[in-house]
Amino acid sequence: MSKSAKDASQMTPEARYDYFVEQVKTEEILWTLQDDDGCVMLTTEEEDCIPMWPSEEAAKSWAVDDWESCIPLAIPVSEWLERWVPGMQDDDLFVAVYPVQEDLGVVIPPYELEQRITPKQHH
Repeated sequence: MSKSAKDASQMTPEARYDYFVEQVKTEEILWTLQDDDGCVMLTTEEEDCIPMWPSEEAAKSWAVDDWESCIPLAIPVSEWLERWVPGMQDDDLFVAVYPVQEDLGVVIPPYELEQRITPKQHH
């Protein structure tokens, strides 16, 4: 794991969220994991979540044990905003932002992440 990914994995969930937003704004890609059945889903006590990572490397670091057959899936920001956000909201799914092995990270509705990564429109 690169130093930046390793450092980020040691951060608090809130700090990982901020790091994730910065990376996604820069790279314009979000990463999740998929297997033969589609996207990986995580379940908290209350929500079903799709995990998202800021890099392929960070996503791969999750693909161990039960998840070792999963492969990283790159999602361009434009596609995420157009298709994923509305689809996840329709299905009542949340985003687990940059989970690490010990910690699911910040769990938020997709529109909250959309607001963080979309430049504010000036009227």
